[in-house]
Amino acid sequence: MLVRVADTGETTAAGGVEPPSPTLGDLLRATATGDRDAFSRLYDATAPRVFGLVRRLLVDAAQAEEVTQEVYLESWQTAARFDPAKGDAMAWLLTLAHRRAVDRVRAAQASHDRDLRVGARDLDVPVDEVAEIVETRVEHERVTTALGALSDAQREALALAYYEGCTQSEIAARLDVPLGTVKTRLRDGMIRLREVLGVTT
Repeated sequence: MLVRVADTGETTAAGGVEPPSPTLGDLLRATATGDRDAFSRLYDATAPRVFGLVRRLLVDAAQAEEVTQEVYLESWQTAARFDPAKGDAMAWLLTLAHRRAVDRVRAAQASHDRDLRVGARDLDVPVDEVAEIVETRVEHERVTTALGALSDAQREALALAYYEGCTQSEIAARLDVPLGTVKTRLRDGMIRLREVLGVTT
């Protein structure tokens, strides 16, 4: 003969009492001993709430599923740390879920910021270098063309001064001409260069 147990709604043999269903805390403690069945029951009972919390924090469903799996892997590995004196099993799981989700958000933000920095570096530097190279080449061609408009003596003095870094005294010694002549050639050559290049100052 079967009778219905008032507080559970379950039937049991006459005169017998059906043992109460394990609580989430019981399942978590059993999980800590390696009880896979208890872990499976714990998962079935709590996964919707854990996933819901993670999904609210991450928005992306695929990432939320991934993080939820990480939460249950961690709960399987660390179930022995559960202390019912500090809160119930559901709160413990939700705390794990919240921490995991926040870590994922921070990691995603850090990755995004790093990608922006790398992208900016890869984009900006080469453009600057190319612009500088082009500008230098164009300027070099202009100066080379302008030097052709100078006298041989002026061009020679300027080449020694600006390409070889000679002082006026060194130029005078190398060309075997008076220092005043070198100064005149340099001055006149620069005036002529400015005129050809269109430099007004």
